[in-house]
Amino acid sequence: MSGDFPFSERFRVAAEAWVDAENAAQLLEDTKSIVMAQRQTALGDMPVNRAEQTIKASPSWAQYVESIVEARTKANLAKVTMEYERLRFMENQGREANARSEMRLG
Repeated sequence: MSGDFPFSERFRVAAEAWVDAENAAQLLEDTKSIVMAQRQTALGDMPVNRAEQTIKASPSWAQYVESIVEARTKANLAKVTMEYERLRFMENQGREANARSEMRLG
């Protein structure tokens, strides 16, 4: 985002990106057991522990777990970006306060 925008707007945009990324990651994490149950059901009449082992050994499950990790990584990076914008805002406030103090003294 360009320096033309106020700090509050840059923070808002970063915060919305984090919320979206966090939502995507949380949804994948929260539905993991549902997906497992659906895949077990699709295997038919098989003991649960055997079905779980079969699913977890599959390349598609590995890809699914990797997608969950990637979504969490994106959410974490978005949060770091949001916090960076918050820190920039606070630093700017400090600079402005210092400038006001210097003007009063000088």
